[in-house]
Amino acid sequence: MLKTLSFSFSLSSPAPSSFPSNKPQNPFSPEFNSFPPHFSLSSKWHFPSSTFKPRAKAKELVLGNPTITVEKGKYSYEVETLIDKLSSLPPRGSIARCLDTFRNKLSLNDFALVFKEFAHRGDWQRSLRLFKYMQRQIWCKPNEHIYTIVIGVLGREGLLEKCQEIFEEMPAHNVARSVFSYTAIINAYGRNGQYETALELLNRMKIERIPPSILTYNTVINACARGGSDWEELLGLFAEMRHEGIQPDIVTYNTLLSACAIRGLGDEAEMVFRTMNESGVLPDITTHSYVVETFGKLGKLEKVSELLNKLESGGNVPDISSYNVLLEAYAKQGSIKEAMGVFRQMQAAGCMPNAATYSILLNLYGSQRRYDDVRDLFLEMKVSNTEPDASTYNILIQVFGEGGYFKEVVTLFHDMVDENVEPNMETYEGLIFACGRGGLHEDAKKILLHMNEKGIVPSPKAYTGVIEAYGCAALYEEALVAFNTMNEVGRRPSIETYNSLIHTFARGGLYRESEAILNRMGESAIPRNRDSFNGLIEGFRQGGQFEEAVKAYVEMEMARCDPDEQTLEAVLSVYCFAGLVEESEAHFHEIKALGILPSVMCYSMMLAVYAKNERLNNAYELLDEMLNNRSSNIHQVIGQMMKGDFDDDSNWQMVEYVFDQLNSEGCGFGMRFYNTILEALWWLGQKARAARVLNEATKRGLFPELSRKNNLVWSLDVHSCRMWPGGACTALSLWFNDVYQMFKDGADLPHLASIIVVRGQMEQSSVTKDFPVVKAAYSFLKDNVPASSFSFPGWNKGRIVCQRTQLKRLLSGVEQTSTESEKNQIMPLSNSPMDLRSTRTSRHRYSKVDQRSTAEKETIIRREKKLVASTA
Repeated sequence: MLKTLSFSFSLSSPAPSSFPSNKPQNPFSPEFNSFPPHFSLSSKWHFPSSTFKPRAKAKELVLGNPTITVEKGKYSYEVETLIDKLSSLPPRGSIARCLDTFRNKLSLNDFALVFKEFAHRGDWQRSLRLFKYMQRQIWCKPNEHIYTIVIGVLGREGLLEKCQEIFEEMPAHNVARSVFSYTAIINAYGRNGQYETALELLNRMKIERIPPSILTYNTVINACARGGSDWEELLGLFAEMRHEGIQPDIVTYNTLLSACAIRGLGDEAEMVFRTMNESGVLPDITTHSYVVETFGKLGKLEKVSELLNKLESGGNVPDISSYNVLLEAYAKQGSIKEAMGVFRQMQAAGCMPNAATYSILLNLYGSQRRYDDVRDLFLEMKVSNTEPDASTYNILIQVFGEGGYFKEVVTLFHDMVDENVEPNMETYEGLIFACGRGGLHEDAKKILLHMNEKGIVPSPKAYTGVIEAYGCAALYEEALVAFNTMNEVGRRPSIETYNSLIHTFARGGLYRESEAILNRMGESAIPRNRDSFNGLIEGFRQGGQFEEAVKAYVEMEMARCDPDEQTLEAVLSVYCFAGLVEESEAHFHEIKALGILPSVMCYSMMLAVYAKNERLNNAYELLDEMLNNRSSNIHQVIGQMMKGDFDDDSNWQMVEYVFDQLNSEGCGFGMRFYNTILEALWWLGQKARAARVLNEATKRGLFPELSRKNNLVWSLDVHSCRMWPGGACTALSLWFNDVYQMFKDGADLPHLASIIVVRGQMEQSSVTKDFPVVKAAYSFLKDNVPASSFSFPGWNKGRIVCQRTQLKRLLSGVEQTSTESEKNQIMPLSNSPMDLRSTRTSRHRYSKVDQRSTAEKETIIRREKKLVASTA
């Protein structure tokens, strides 16, 4: 913002001024020493009629009992008492009676303080009533200082007629006008966009032989700059003030630079900046902000570096804020090389970076996902003894949270505490948000406890992060406790909070709970959005309620919630779970028809449904399509991985790189992504590759509590990990092999082996047997282990258990395989050979699609138009 001594400005653009045109061509020239003013002035002064139209509506103030009391100790007792009495004065109350007790006790300086207090409040009505009363008195007759204050108060409210009236009546009250009252009236007109009148007032004060001050000229120049005067007119004013012996100050130069920034005048800005430095006026952060803004608009930020270099070579090293302004400009452009050039330039000039400098660069590196550079720069910051502040840590937490380095975010918090940097609400929100996306429920809980110990009430965003973290681990009770606590402490849940809770239950197939949350949203007048419906569709699908899932999609369209890619993926997953090949194909092509490249997850679901329905030719053709997709590297890499091109450890690094890049999407996305890949691999017979992918997911923090063991129970929890059927079968195979290996190594078997397929209230219901993942797990056990070894206990329908004696009999009876690679496996994992078609086959498939009947084409076109209309 522009600095001023006592006035601030906010002007619009009136008509051009008729200011004199005879001006020096270059008032910045050192040779300049004279300015011949040629003004056409009349001896009789008058205000133009347009002057009396106020530019801003005055604030309405109802007088009565005061809602604002003066701060105790701010003024003397008498002044405070008068302010409070006037504040409580009713609209028709008598100011005379109010002031009787203060007669001859208050000086005009005391009254000036009263006016300044009302000016601070914007209370022009009380100011004007008090002023009119004082004009009628002898003991407190206003002096010019009070006239000046009152004109300023009324000017800020846009009451120009009243300003002019008070200004004009000054001589009648024997109050001489000086530079202060003239500057006040000039400022009143200037700030309300009437810069021509401001110029006329400047001329009038010269006729009355009242010399303008630096503040007067700054006020007029600012009014003209904001009002739209051309550059030559501004130069004329600048030259005029120098001719009159008034040396421009920092405000003058900043006002001219502001005009350059608005008009995009690069050469003129450089001239002003150079003249400023030659005059010995040191630039401040406002100066550099305007210079950067000017050259930024022109795409010549390197010019600012040159100007800073000239300052450095002249021995005037700019302060840190000057460099930071330029760094910020480069950061907004994403120009890392140029930003680092400025950073090294300031270091070479002996200007030490501060926390704000590093924060700008850390944020810049983070925005371009250069996380190693972020770490190196933060280490450099610490080595250079530049202490990070809360803003620095907040940026780091945001950068690493968005990058998927969730545990590193928690480490940053501990480092912050060790460095005695006080976290703020933004810190806590960023931390818990990262924990929520990463499923770090233990860390989220500890941070919440830390906030409670500090007496800090978490925000709705923080509570939402905690619920998200609990949801990723299927900790339903804990998530509900956090939700209820949030309501108890007066934090109103947001739509994101409700959606997080819906997805918490939906991922586990607990569709009844998801429906209940959706109904609660309606009762709380929280509008449902597409994320709400996406969660509901997912819940019905995971719970095997396929018709209800499709109904939810229809209801979503009726509620005018536009579907997004996640919606389309969720609907496709419903058809694929239900084994509906034709419907899956139609929906897959609808996604393409919308101009959307189906994601890897969509391709994987289609591969799975083809494989489960023994349509391997279709599956191979679709996989060939993935391999030839040149617009997406991830499609090619995942396709090649499924085919077996990356089985070698050195080539597998490509797969690991893709998986690492997906970490930033968070736990919820990761579960969906890995489940679809596992679904495709398992049903395509690529079981060894499925096992390898599951291990990769576990290494990246997904499915952290897949298996547990203690002396009593060894368990596999496919529910908490939100497994799909293919993922559950893969996990069961690996778990059985691990159990068998421990048995061979002499480990004591537990009393119970348990496979957890459902949690929550649904585990008491026999309906859970219809869950797709429950069916898949039970069928897998029936097909691969002796009958009756594993069964549903009467006490819990969400567990499939095996007693110790039966488990021992099962493991003891395993026949050793002949091959070396499978001798320690109770569930052999191998990859079936694939007969991939060529690209020609893929093209032939498309030609067959194009040969569909007219009726089929019309049906698809109708669907496409409907979806396009809903997403428009």
